[in-house]
Amino acid sequence: MRVGRTAEDVPEARRRRAARLLLARPLLVAGQTADDEFRLVRAYAAELREWFDRETGWRLLADAQTVRLMKVTADPSDGTHPARVPRSRTPFSRQRYVLTCLALAALDRADGQVTLGRLAEEVVAAAADPALVATGFTFGLDRRERRADMVAVVRLLLHWGVLRRVAGDEEAYLGAGGDVLYDVDRPVIAGLLATTRGPSMLDGATPDDRLAALTLEVIPDVDDARNRALRHRLTRLLLEQPVVYYDELTEPELAYLTSQRHALLTRITSFTGLIAEVRREGIAMVDPDDELTDVRMPAEGMQSHLTLLLAERIAVSDHGLRVSDLHRHTRELAREHRSYWRKHATDPGAEVELVATAIDALRALKLVTVEPADDPLVRPRPAIARYALAQPTIREPASGTAPAARPRPDISDRAGGTAP
Repeated sequence: MRVGRTAEDVPEARRRRAARLLLARPLLVAGQTADDEFRLVRAYAAELREWFDRETGWRLLADAQTVRLMKVTADPSDGTHPARVPRSRTPFSRQRYVLTCLALAALDRADGQVTLGRLAEEVVAAAADPALVATGFTFGLDRRERRADMVAVVRLLLHWGVLRRVAGDEEAYLGAGGDVLYDVDRPVIAGLLATTRGPSMLDGATPDDRLAALTLEVIPDVDDARNRALRHRLTRLLLEQPVVYYDELTEPELAYLTSQRHALLTRITSFTGLIAEVRREGIAMVDPDDELTDVRMPAEGMQSHLTLLLAERIAVSDHGLRVSDLHRHTRELAREHRSYWRKHATDPGAEVELVATAIDALRALKLVTVEPADDPLVRPRPAIARYALAQPTIREPASGTAPAARPRPDISDRAGGTAP
């Protein structure tokens, strides 16, 4: 017999688990998401809907087959968390983003089933539209690389639940010797676009204008509405961003956060289990279970090791380092760690891609900023101070005693103790 209840049985803990599942993956599809997780989120859908609407302004749509949290981004210009190929984790290129949109448009008009070959033909036909060609975009299936782009898009749609594989394999299509049959889940397609306005209503002159208009929220000029909008934006930032720096906030946002910080952070902590780490420069919502992040540091692997070592080097620099300096340092590290790193790390020119990938990760974690130039300058942000190794403390032994051990520096030591 069970004498007591575990933490997972407590309603508050179960609701918190459901909220965390949605934050980690805002689209859940029955049959693709684990059954117990899908049922858990559906069971608490009403409470989740109320909290997200009140605190973030995000809508929650739930039915028997899908649960969709419409997470409108707090920063539409942030490109540090791209879509990635599910297997390889390779970030999407601009071309693959365009192909994704064209594929979704084709699938929205398709029958209940479609083959990969047929979908690719529809995308090629759509890519020939004069308005799209005028932008310089072209796409064909004459090369394996182009078919690989199409396969990457399809695998992302499979991951989202837009498609379900019935027969065949994408690898056969890559070799131009086979095809794949999919079921199309049109309700999932209908719930993908999380915007405040329909794309057909946009008339901006540039892509940046249209992107900003896509998520623009009209706020009535009354105190309650302004305060609600500030609460929504700050809560979105705290839930989505690794660090919220005070110097990135507008004056009204900073004033609201200063006056309402305790209440704001208490509500987030109670509902999600995240823990607020408040520092002089900003706030980070820390996840003790390490579930709600798509970029981890430190992590396993050569690239992660290099990223950590470069973070250490940047953290102790006064005004940042040029990318060329990081290239030079990476070549030295590759020689130093050649027994443990992949062989190609010491190849001529390998440092360029390795450093670029490391910088992308550091930018995604808001540990650095990059100033564009012929030789870009990588500047440290306050949170990177935790990756700076402290200098060892050497104490002289008392007379007649054995020498004291030299303490080893800890990677968690913080410079100045003020970094978020």
